[in-house]
Amino acid sequence: MGTYGDGRINRLAQSMKRARIDPATSGCILEGAEEIGNDAGAGAVASWMRGAMERMDAILDEGTRYAVRQGCACCLGGKRRTQARAIAASGATLEERLHAIDETHMCYFQGVRMLEDGRIRVSYFPEGWDHYPCPCLREAQEPLSITYCYCCGGHVKHHMETALERALEVEVISSSLSSGGKQPCVFALRILG
Repeated sequence: MGTYGDGRINRLAQSMKRARIDPATSGCILEGAEEIGNDAGAGAVASWMRGAMERMDAILDEGTRYAVRQGCACCLGGKRRTQARAIAASGATLEERLHAIDETHMCYFQGVRMLEDGRIRVSYFPEGWDHYPCPCLREAQEPLSITYCYCCGGHVKHHMETALERALEVEVISSSLSSGGKQPCVFALRILG
């Protein structure tokens, strides 16, 4: 496994390595990645990612591929981490922390609320838009498997765990990328333990 011309591909390769995906399987999923150089257009990366997600969906079980993609999460530090840590340091109740996350739009979240079943719903967009642009793979011309979106799920999970000081499990409910822009990015988090 080498170094690839796109950071997203490198994160995928590294996440598969950390998950101990065998080299033959990783090689199959990463097929053609070496052809995506630093000068490749963004559309070429999106197209390659579509194929990689299709291969992951065909080869890996759901739990493994979602864990691999969560391991690709980016933007785990900086302002987002500072916001999450400040909310955690407040010592507030769970409900007060959720309210603070919602009010501050921590990590650009546009809606955070507790669901009746005890899960926490996080949305990246306000409701009612005609089109929801993917914030992560803007160049995609066609929908991609929701598997890709577990990378953002990992981002959401990381910052919410920091702010709430609780272990969480994330599920991608809908995404702009997998719906071709017709649905917003919505995540549901279950508190563990």
